[in-house]
Amino acid sequence: MKGYYKMPLETQNAIDKDCWLHTGDLACKTPEGNYKITGRLKDMIIRGGENIYPKEIEEFIYTHEKVQDVQVIGVPDERYGEEIMACVVLKEGESMTEDEMKDFVHASMARHKVPKYIDFVDGFPMNAAGKILKYKMREDAIKKLGLQKAASTETA
Repeated sequence: MKGYYKMPLETQNAIDKDCWLHTGDLACKTPEGNYKITGRLKDMIIRGGENIYPKEIEEFIYTHEKVQDVQVIGVPDERYGEEIMACVVLKEGESMTEDEMKDFVHASMARHKVPKYIDFVDGFPMNAAGKILKYKMREDAIKKLGLQKAASTETA
């Protein structure tokens, strides 16, 4: 790849001086020697210095029998920099409380990976190609949760 068409800044950010392409994907090596994509760098949540990968939390929440779909995002927090928010679509006819979901996650995941906020939604904002717009979800969450002050706070 030579670069993005008529987008020099994006090209500069994606291709380094040694011509390595930086995709923004996060991956880990499995014991078998394969690589597994674990998420996107821009989706990573940094909560109090801990790197939290939304995909890991999403994959766990998907295992709940009442959950149809889930997206995990980072929302601004004055104390920790970011907090975790899970936006959950429940299966038809199912109901659940925020505390039930938090208890479910807490029973199997580390405390710092339990979402502070749970939002039960009907669906997610998408672009014309069907890609979920996490940035839009974050913007909506900031308004809904009244986190404008935290969003304007600079963190390290």
